[in-house]
Parts: sequence; structure tokens; C-alpha cells
Amino acid sequence: MITFLGAAGTVTGSKYLLEADGRRLLIDCGLFQGFKQLRLRNWEPLPIRPDQIDIVILTHAHLDHSGYIPLLVRNGFAGPIFCTEATRELCGILLPDAGHLEEQDAAFANRHGFSKHHPALPLYTESEAKAALPRFKPLDYGRHYHLGNDLTLRFAYAGHILGAAIATISYGDRTIVFSGDLGRQDDPVMRPPAPLMVADYVVVESTYGNRKHSQADPEQLLATVIARTAARGGSVVIPAFAVGAALPSLSAQIRRPHSRLARIPG
Repeated sequence: MITFLGAAGTVTGSKYLLEADGRRLLIDCGLFQGFKQLRLRNWEPLPIRPDQIDIVILTHAHLDHSGYIPLLVRNGFAGPIFCTEATRELCGILLPDAGHLEEQDAAFANRHGFSKHHPALPLYTESEAKAALPRFKPLDYGRHYHLGNDLTLRFAYAGHILGAAIATISYGDRTIVFSGDLGRQDDPVMRPPAPLMVADYVVVESTYGNRKHSQADPEQLLATVIARTAARGGSVVIPAFAVGAALPSLSAQIRRPHSRLARIPG
């Protein structure tokens, strides 16, 4: 059975509860982001107690997929969090930083008295985020890992950002695939998403599913804008999505896939 706990009716807060073969798996554990009515959902309890979840599987490190983990651990989750090595390393940066920003926002609200809560509290703290990091257990791409009982997990390349993975979970004779966020086939830095070979069920992140990628050369478009702006003495400001554009040099660290059955590291 699969229960959608986020990313349904909105595009953030990805959390999918999969109950199979006597185990409860949470695929992705993201924060709701954006409008206040969405962010308030981060404060609501989950419909399942965190201590009843056996395993968390992360497709990638963006906070709308990983940012709820400190809360999950603080509230009782004590199992492993499986992801790729690069996702673990990125979460080691992003989650404590998110906790630090939460503390800063709460302190600012208390100083200026604009919160209805007295005192305003952070969703979680930097130290709580750091306390969750030992639960992360990195797995290689392309290998099948036993999750207990008759369940296995395999990660495949998803593109998108460093460490992003398509998660394939098999139990008995059934297979369910969680795409996570997918990158482009022709990205100049990231490996393209791996082709999907077989699945009984597929859960696809489709935030931009109603759009088509432009066939225009983005380098040429950017060069045209820069040249035009420079010619009139202007300045070009390029907002960069830091966890996707600012870390390309690390992409060479992605290891090639393996195929043999592997034991999950303890």
C-alpha cells in the first residue's frame, strides 16, 4: 500500500509511505515550501508515528525531499536513511544550514514581535539537524540491496543534481519505481537519467510535466543577453540554484554502477 503524505496537490513536501512485506518505508522526507499555508503543514504531525517507520529512502538532497528528516528523527525515527554517497554529503551541508536559518528566523520574529507565538520557535535547530546525520547510510548506484524480508532496493542515475537517484523497490514479484526529480538527457555536467527497464508501478515527480524544453541553445541565448546588456553599460545578475549549478566540479566523483548483489553497510 502506498500513502501520499506530500507532493500531492502541491509540488513540495515529497513523502511517500510504502507498506510492503510487513515493513514501512518512507520514500523521501521533504519540507513543504512556498506559501504560508503550505509551510504550516510542516508543523502538523504525520499520520504515522515516526517510530513506526522502518526505513527512509532519499532520492536526492533538495530540501523539498530531505528537509523534514531532522523532525522525523527528533520525533522518534531510529532506522537507517538510505541514499547515495553524494546525497549524504549534500544533506550534511543543507540540513544543518536549514536548521540554522530556522533559528535565525525565530530569533528575528522574537526581536520584532511579529509572531503570534511567544516565543516563536524554529521548526528544528542546527544541532537537531546534525543529530540526524549519523542515520544516513550511503549506497552505490546500480547494486541491489536487501532491506529485510523479501524487499530489495536499487538506485539508478536520475540526473538533476549530484547524487540524485531513481529508487526501484522490489518485493515478491512486484516492482515499484520512485523517479525523484529527473534531469535532462543532454545536461553538460550530469549523467542522463537511466532508462526504466521494468516496473509494475511508477511514481513520477511531474512538477514540470506540462512543459516542453526549448530546443534553443542556452549558451547562445545567454551570450546574446550578456552582450546586449554590456553594450548599454548594464549589469547582468544571474540567480543560481546553488545545489545544482554551483557544484558541477564534484560530478566527477560519481562512481560507475555495479550490478552484483550487495550487503548494506552496517
